[in-house]
Amino acid sequence: MLTLRDICKTYGSITAVDALSLEVRAGEIFGLLGPNGAGKSTTIAIATGLVAPTSGVVDLLSLGSPSQASVRRHLGLAPQEITLYGELTARENLLFFASLYGVANAAARVDSLLQLVELDARAKSRVSTFSGGMKRRLNLAAALVHDPQLLLLDEPTAGVDPQSRNRILELVRTLAAQGKTIVYTTHYMEEAARICHRVAIVDHGRLLDVGTPNELIARHGGSSVVVVIRGDAELRVVTVDPAGEVARQLSSGGVTGIRVEQPDLEAVFLKLTGRSLRE
Repeated sequence: MLTLRDICKTYGSITAVDALSLEVRAGEIFGLLGPNGAGKSTTIAIATGLVAPTSGVVDLLSLGSPSQASVRRHLGLAPQEITLYGELTARENLLFFASLYGVANAAARVDSLLQLVELDARAKSRVSTFSGGMKRRLNLAAALVHDPQLLLLDEPTAGVDPQSRNRILELVRTLAAQGKTIVYTTHYMEEAARICHRVAIVDHGRLLDVGTPNELIARHGGSSVVVVIRGDAELRVVTVDPAGEVARQLSSGGVTGIRVEQPDLEAVFLKLTGRSLRE
């Protein structure tokens, strides 16, 4: 669906993307996970043809580079920065974007998208009156107006409340179930673990590893920790067999509390980079 081969992007002495190779498969939600400044947005800009790589090749649907308008029509982009007109209504915004693509039956398409993102009740409201979460959902609808096969979402939950974040994540899942291929950038490891079929961990513009969340955790997450509480004392036991350790501790008696801390994608990131995901 989308292939990046040995992509490099430099700005003077700064290397934003460093020999990055990725292949996004049809129908998957593919996560780009990394901290701010990892090169995620630059990678998205290159994948959409907005920025030319210093070297390397981008191919979309085996049609060639998205720098060509005929190829670029097959993708939709919801950038990190909101790309809406505040003085227009929600419906007017989508109709405007539909006109740019020459969408047939634009009014019906716009109405269906407003229902999808649960903004049909606010279709005639100016976007300047919308909350951050509402703007994010409309931004996503704008990326979908021409019914693209590939959808690129760059930090689509930035600055939204937990309810809006949950709704956006469910929307992404719905779109994938409908056959869309989605590239999803985030620095929230819990989002990547929740919705992505595969995840590429990037830092300083380099690909550190790629796989399903479970594969990455198995390769790099390390051991589980069984936390045993006896009265006021707490014992932390590192183990590769948490179930067996829990049974052993319970059989020894005197346990007033016990929990298991499993490795996650943040543990993977720490292992690969040596620093916190949210630095």
